[in-house]
Amino acid sequence: MELLGRGRLDDFCRGHADARSWISNWISEVEEAVWKRPSDVKEKYASASILSDNRVVFNVKGNRYRMLVQIAYNTGKVVVKKIGTHDDYDTWDL
Repeated sequence: MELLGRGRLDDFCRGHADARSWISNWISEVEEAVWKRPSDVKEKYASASILSDNRVVFNVKGNRYRMLVQIAYNTGKVVVKKIGTHDDYDTWDL
């Protein structure tokens, strides 16, 4: 998959260094993945929440943080929309 929005992840890691390792591993896994449908994501990330419009919420670092992405399965693109704490997540308009 092609990952877009890495700058958001880099910015987040500057303020939340404890998430850096998890995010780095996630990036590697996403770039090697071939997701054709939401069930492919769930197979690898069972705790991920599948939303409408091909959006997925990942639990980051043992559910300490949340990350919202949108996946274009037909073109192989994953776009990082938002990443934040649970307090941040509670304010997101999903």
